[in-house]
This record gives sequence, structure tokens and C-alpha cells, in this order.
Amino acid sequence: MKLSQASLSLLETTIKQAVDKYTCGCEQTIVTDIHLQANQNSGELTVFDDEDEELANITIEEWLTYDGDDFYESVERTLVNLLNNLKNSGDFDRLTILKPYSFVLVDDEKETVAELLLMDDDTLLVNEELLKGLDEELDDFLKDLLEK
Repeated sequence: MKLSQASLSLLETTIKQAVDKYTCGCEQTIVTDIHLQANQNSGELTVFDDEDEELANITIEEWLTYDGDDFYESVERTLVNLLNNLKNSGDFDRLTILKPYSFVLVDDEKETVAELLLMDDDTLLVNEELLKGLDEELDDFLKDLLEK
């Protein structure tokens, strides 16, 4: 699914609006996950916290007309890219949320579909791309050790 630049900008603004609620000069807040709930039927993206308090809500027009079977996979790719761009540009640096916390994509029943971004200073989120070819490398390493 290809989103328009306007929709991508709307998604970015909405995520910023949601997390800006955690930029006060007060003490740090304990939040383990920020949930992003995408709904293909209504086209809505709702952002909420651990207490199910709604932080932001928008409608993405392209989601309403999308009829593919890979809706969540497509939304996941879009949101991962967007969240990583926000992280790399420093948008999450000033939040008063204790680390680690995650941005999580959830379905209509609020079941986790995918972990989009883990915010932590020293933890790496392992994904399929990172693990690609690891079995072969480990097998080669073990074979090499056993031959010596």
C-alpha cells in the first residue's frame, strides 16, 4: 500500500501529538508501551497508552479503500519507517518516559500484531533481517571449530 505524502505527514503529526503529552518538565512517567491501533474498515489510527487512554486519533483515507490481505504488514512497514525516522531525528529524546518502552501495533481486539520500535539505550530489537543467514554462519563456525 502506497500512502500519499499528505497521509504520511498526518501520521507523523499524530504520533508527535500523542507523545508530546510526555514532554512536560515533570518527573518521568512509567509507560511500557505506546499502542498504535490501525483499523482497515474505518481507516482510523488510534494511539493510546498502557491505561487505554487515547492520546491521538486520525483517519487515513487510503486505508479505507485498501482491499489487500496484507493490511497489517503494510501498516507495520510504514509505521516502522516513520518511527525510526522520528527516533533518528531526536523527536523521542525529550520524552519523560522511563526506558525501556515500545511502540506496538495492535489489532481491533488490542492484541499485539508487531513491535514497531523499542526505545532503550542498550537493547537491540532482533528482527528477521538481522537473523538472516545466522544458522549457516553458526554451522560453519562450529564445523570449523570441530575440524581444528
